[in-house]
Amino acid sequence: MLHQALPGRFDLTTEAYQALEKLLADGKVRAIGVSKFMPDHLDALLKTASVVPAVNQVEVHPYFTQPAVQAADAAHGILTQAWSPIGGITSYRGTGTSTSTFDDPTITAIASAHGKTPAQVMLRWHLQQGRNAIPKSVRPQRIAENIDIFAFQLTPAELDAIDALNTGTRGGPEPEAITLEAFCRDIPEA
Repeated sequence: MLHQALPGRFDLTTEAYQALEKLLADGKVRAIGVSKFMPDHLDALLKTASVVPAVNQVEVHPYFTQPAVQAADAAHGILTQAWSPIGGITSYRGTGTSTSTFDDPTITAIASAHGKTPAQVMLRWHLQQGRNAIPKSVRPQRIAENIDIFAFQLTPAELDAIDALNTGTRGGPEPEAITLEAFCRDIPEA
């Protein structure tokens, strides 16, 4: 997976993606994808790519749904994969925000109605809308909870209520702000 678009040096992005295509052609990997690619990044990549990315991993949670990115992914047959799918990024310490998807009244009410946790409701929301979600946990109880989302369905009204929570505010870095100077790390030779 190509982790960033690096818009200011898209020539490097294109070269890196061509290396992924070679790995795929050589049978070294089964699929290739991208992360944090906005619609214009995808358009630029697809002008030179011979393989459409299988997945675009982007920040998607109830407070930041990125409908334009999801629409662009769908138009190209790319699966949208949500990182921070349960809004963990909304509750990191030191972010200065006092709101968290885990405490959101809409989400907690839906969770209560189904006898589920807010995390389970948010993961079910992703599932029912056709997204792949990659929640993170190191606690066995939470990992088991994250898997237990198949025995209930959210109603169309509940899905709409969660969609309506979108603030349009990104928790992670702006993709256009990704530069070599700010984010580049040397990788020692193996």
